[in-house]
Amino acid sequence: MPETTVNAIVVSNDGAKILLTRRSSGIYAGTWCLPGGHIERNEKALDAVIREVKEETGLDFISPQFFSPFDEIIPEHNIHTITLAFAGKAAGTFIPSPEEVSEICWVPFTEIAT
Repeated sequence: MPETTVNAIVVSNDGAKILLTRRSSGIYAGTWCLPGGHIERNEKALDAVIREVKEETGLDFISPQFFSPFDEIIPEHNIHTITLAFAGKAAGTFIPSPEEVSEICWVPFTEIAT
């Protein structure tokens, strides 16, 4: 049975960049990815994505809008998730959570492989 998770597509104020985090632990350690994670019991997906962005980056995720679901299967790690992606902007100061994130950076959309 798949687990439901959330991811945040945080866009810069000028709309030209996306926020990525480098994981510091777990099976994804060293990997660049979108902020996000697991939905806690009795937590709404929207509340979860706001919480995850705050926990991982220190930023407030402002007015996130549902973007799309993604079905992710990684057999070598016995992972199957349905990830709900939300897009929006953020405000505040970067305060990465060292337990989860080793780096945070803005990446221009023009540098993202399609």
